Amino acid sequence: MIPDWTRGGEGIVYQVCGSCGAVWYFRRTFCPHCGRESPEERAAGGGGTVHAVTVVARAPNEELRAYAPYAIVLVDTDEGFRMMAHGDNDLRIGDRVQCRFFSLGGRLVPRYEKP
Repeated sequence: MIPDWTRGGEGIVYQVCGSCGAVWYFRRTFCPHCGRESPEERAAGGGGTVHAVTVVARAPNEELRAYAPYAIVLVDTDEGFRMMAHGDNDLRIGDRVQCRFFSLGGRLVPRYEKP
């Protein structure tokens, strides 16, 4: 099994359709583009480019309040899918980034930073 942060590992798993070649993030049992079942799972390398940045000043709960202000970023990954994750506060649109993982509430979560 490929390590994946959603299952407690340090890694990002994405899927690829063997029929149409579509690439996406968030597991599905079928291709969202052509409907073919049983897509292939692959490990992402962690690199990408920042597409958007939002800085959260008012955290939604006590757990996140200790991190505020913190950045949430949309990253266009080198593999071709887009994902949302935490990011360094100094990130800007167009920055090259690399994914690392940090513990938040006893769980590993992705965080993008400049390489």
